[in-house]
Amino acid sequence: MTPAIALRDGARRTAREVLTGYEGPRVRIMEVCGTHTHEIFRQGIRKLLPPSIELVSGPGCPVCVTPVGFIDEAIALALDHGCTIATFGDLMRVPGSSQSLQQARAQGAEVRVVYSPQDAEAYAAAHPGERVAFLSVGFETTTPSSCLAVRQAVEDGVGNFSLLTANKTMPGAYEAMSGSADLFLYPGHVHAITGTRVCEDLASRGVSGVLAGFTARELVAALAVGVTKFAVGDPFFVNCYPRVVTAEGAPAACRLVDQMMEACDARWRGIGVIPGSGMRLRESYAAFDARRRYDLPRIEGRENRACRCGEVLKGACAPMDCPLFGKACTPDHPVGACMVSDEGSCSAFHRYGVDV
Repeated sequence: MTPAIALRDGARRTAREVLTGYEGPRVRIMEVCGTHTHEIFRQGIRKLLPPSIELVSGPGCPVCVTPVGFIDEAIALALDHGCTIATFGDLMRVPGSSQSLQQARAQGAEVRVVYSPQDAEAYAAAHPGERVAFLSVGFETTTPSSCLAVRQAVEDGVGNFSLLTANKTMPGAYEAMSGSADLFLYPGHVHAITGTRVCEDLASRGVSGVLAGFTARELVAALAVGVTKFAVGDPFFVNCYPRVVTAEGAPAACRLVDQMMEACDARWRGIGVIPGSGMRLRESYAAFDARRRYDLPRIEGRENRACRCGEVLKGACAPMDCPLFGKACTPDHPVGACMVSDEGSCSAFHRYGVDV
């Protein structure tokens, strides 16, 4: 049984009934988070929705928005500077300008898959003769763990460990995407760290959204609350994940990141540069910043022009609108990052079917 939703006329219906019986104005909802996209597919929630409720995927997959140039930088660290690259597995097959990390490893690059930044720091401590660079990607949820790894390296006296950062923050993306949908389905795990102030500020400026968890019950409830509030016509924000997300978030994690990192401009694949949306280590931790430590040149990267990942990430087109989808680009042979990642929109549509 899904939760009951109070309607304007005082009646109460289950969230499922609200969605299946929705008769309000057409509404476009952006699932900012890639995990939400996959769970909505996996749980069959799309089948509940009438044509007037449209779901579009947004830029909330950290692998998908990591630019081509970042992969090129990682390969340069491995091949030109003799670094051992420590990375999460989902980055291995993301295409760079000419090759992926997996392909570079076949050419002799030392690339190791790890499960956390702490694993990378421990490997560096155990192999003092190697230069170990961890590929630090992700949003507010994962950035604190990278900071913890650097702090541990300082405490352990590990001098051969560094981060190649592509950490990003979501507020800039919300701003950049604010005209792409009628309301956002905000990611619960991000706001478990940051709290809800950003969402509340956006609502005060006319950008509506609901904050959702990840179970079927939580997603259906959040969508039902969203369309019910949207039909009223006023901008709104509702936290539909209060068991995890509070107004203040996780202050200790935020303080740690603020102590060790600072905001910078960042390039998002398909979207471009969003000012102040990136995170890099502060000057006091420059010895652990791979770009500064190895004096890496600026690498822009070259995307495959036929790939429409950028438009998919902005909600400008659906994955199946790309001429490569399911043909030249499949999970086994991905052309774009949205097909590589387990959170990518293209991989979700390919896995579950475009008509689901």
